[in-house]
Amino acid sequence: MSDSPTLHVRGGRDVHDRPLSLLLENGVIARLDRDAAAAPPDTPLLDATGLLVLPGLLDLQVNGAGGVDVTDSPERLWAVGAMLPAYGVTAWVPTVITSAPEARTTALRTLASGPPPGWRGAVPLGLHFEGPFLAPARRGAHPERWLRSPDPGETSGWSRAAGVLMATIAPELPGALSLIEELSARGVVVSVGHTTATVDQARAAVGAGARLVTHLGNAMPPLLARDPGPVGLVLAEDTLVAGVIADGHHLAPEFLTTVWRALGPRRVLAVTDTTAALGVPDGPSRLGGQDVVVRDGTVRLLDGTLAGSAASLPHCLRVLRDVTGASLPDVVATATSTPSELLGDPARGRLRPGARADVLLVDPDLGVRATLVGGHVVHRDPRPH
Repeated sequence: MSDSPTLHVRGGRDVHDRPLSLLLENGVIARLDRDAAAAPPDTPLLDATGLLVLPGLLDLQVNGAGGVDVTDSPERLWAVGAMLPAYGVTAWVPTVITSAPEARTTALRTLASGPPPGWRGAVPLGLHFEGPFLAPARRGAHPERWLRSPDPGETSGWSRAAGVLMATIAPELPGALSLIEELSARGVVVSVGHTTATVDQARAAVGAGARLVTHLGNAMPPLLARDPGPVGLVLAEDTLVAGVIADGHHLAPEFLTTVWRALGPRRVLAVTDTTAALGVPDGPSRLGGQDVVVRDGTVRLLDGTLAGSAASLPHCLRVLRDVTGASLPDVVATATSTPSELLGDPARGRLRPGARADVLLVDPDLGVRATLVGGHVVHRDPRPH
C-alpha cells in the first residue's frame, strides 16, 4: 500500500487501447500523458505495462460482500467497503432492503460517523433504501412483514444531505407519487422497482421525479402488447436509466441484448445487486434476516426465489460485453461515467485532470490487478503481469 500523496502510473493503455500514463497528486489526477513522460524526481512508480488503465468502478447496488450483509449488520458497512476494491470498485452505494426501521437508522448512523481509523476502501456515497415501500406481489426476496405503504412520517429525515442517496419505490402505492416528488426535491435519486405499475403509473413516477429503474426486468410486470409496464416505458422513451444485473442469471441473453440495443451505454447502469455471498464459497448465507443458499453463481431464498447475486462488477461487465457484442469503452461506461452522471458526481468515473485519483488497472479480460482510491493503492494482485 502506498501512503504517498504522489504516484506515477506509467506505461498502461486506456480503454481505447491508446498509451496512457497518469500523475496522481493529493487525491486527484494532476496530469494525463499519452506516453511514459517523466514524473517529478523521486515520485513512486506503479508500472501498468501490459494493463488497461480505467476509472475506478462505481456499484450503486451492493447488499454486502465477504459474508457481511448490510441489512443484517449495517454497523459493518465500512468492512464491506474495505473488501470491494479487490473487485475493482472504488465507490459504492450500500443497499438496505426491506427490514425493521432500526436497520436504516443504524446504517445512517454508521455512515455519518465515518470510517474507523486507518480505514482504506471503496467510498460509500450514501445509502440505497430498497424498500419498504414496495408492491407485495412483486416483493421478490423482500420480507413481506416489513412492507409498508408510503408514510411521510417515516421518511421525514430521508434526504441526500442526511445520507439517503437512493430509494426504490413502487409508484402505484397510495401516496407514492407525492413521496417521490418530495424525495427528489431533497436530492434523493428515486428508482421505480418491485412494482406492479402500469406504463401510465410508471410515467407518472417520472413526472414526479423518478430517474431510474431498479434491476430492469426483475420484480416488475413483463412487457405486454397492450400494457408494456415499466419495461416498455424504459424502452420507448428517453427518460429513465435502467439498472441492469448482467450476472448471467437475472436476465436472458435476448432480453439483455434488446435492452442494450435500445438504450446504449448512457442509459444502462451496470449493477451487481451482490450480497454477502460475494467472495465466499457455495453454501448457506444471509440476506436481510433471511436464510439464502449460494449455488453455482446464484443466491436464492429457500423457496427458490432469486435473492440478489454473488457476482462482481467486472464479471457483470464481461457478461454484458460477451452477450451484446458491445465495445469495451461502452461496457466500461456503464459502471463509470453513467453512474457518475446519474448521481451528479463528475469527479468520479472519468480519467482526466482534476478528477479523483480513483484508478483501476485490469488485464485485457477485465481481471483486476490493482485498485487505487484517492491515489492510494488499496488492492494489488501480487501476480506478475
